[in-house]
Amino acid sequence: MAISIVERFGSRASTEGDNPSVELLFVVKGSDDDLAIKVAVLGVAPLIYNGLVRQSVAIKQIGHQLWEGSAQYGRAKKEPETGESSYQFETGGGTQHVTQSLGTTRYAPDGETAPDFKGAIGATAESVEGVDITTPQYRFAETHYLPIDAVTDGYKSTLFGLTGRVNAGPFRNFAAGEVLFEGASGSQRGEEDWEITYRFAASPNVSGMSIGDIDDIAKGGWDYLWVLYEDEEDGDAERLVKRPVAAYVESVYYTGNFNLLGIG
Repeated sequence: MAISIVERFGSRASTEGDNPSVELLFVVKGSDDDLAIKVAVLGVAPLIYNGLVRQSVAIKQIGHQLWEGSAQYGRAKKEPETGESSYQFETGGGTQHVTQSLGTTRYAPDGETAPDFKGAIGATAESVEGVDITTPQYRFAETHYLPIDAVTDGYKSTLFGLTGRVNAGPFRNFAAGEVLFEGASGSQRGEEDWEITYRFAASPNVSGMSIGDIDDIAKGGWDYLWVLYEDEEDGDAERLVKRPVAAYVESVYYTGNFNLLGIG
């Protein structure tokens, strides 16, 4: 039996406004082969209807060799033009190993005093073990459409040179030292322009930190902080304990001029 297809009553229902749409409805007979039925609907439903573009086709079997078919129409998606941009962001959790707590509550048996390690976590006679914690992360990406003549070999080298650097000056409402440039990826769109996505991660600068008896520590968002511990006597507990005696803030990323990215 040959496949037959007719347009159904109620077809061509449409919506107007900023996002117009039309749905064509069909009754299809003559096969239980879903692929053959879909091909039949595709052959009847035009690619363009009343200025709208066919966006999807669906079929549903309602009986033996009997199907409903539909075709949805809407506006064609507008391609971004040269000079336009789009933005994405995400927040998540990363892992960081810390050896100092933000606060400590000490407990000991009656009549005894728990040693005061000044916030050191997991202190033993030999070392301070610390703990892995979840820390918030903020990542964002920007896609820009740059003219062909702007994406030279020199510009690509600039992107390469800035990858893995932190911002030397304010950038996207972040202070200097808070944004790490994680790199870029790009592709050329014909002879028109380049589509380039730039990826960043942000971590806040911190000042006024205290570690044990050490105060007024300042740390850049992407600096590395580590603590030196030594044995000291806890007079109240009458024990030798590991305590922080010095804190070190290490710069581990070079800075870069993010204005050279050319994305404002």
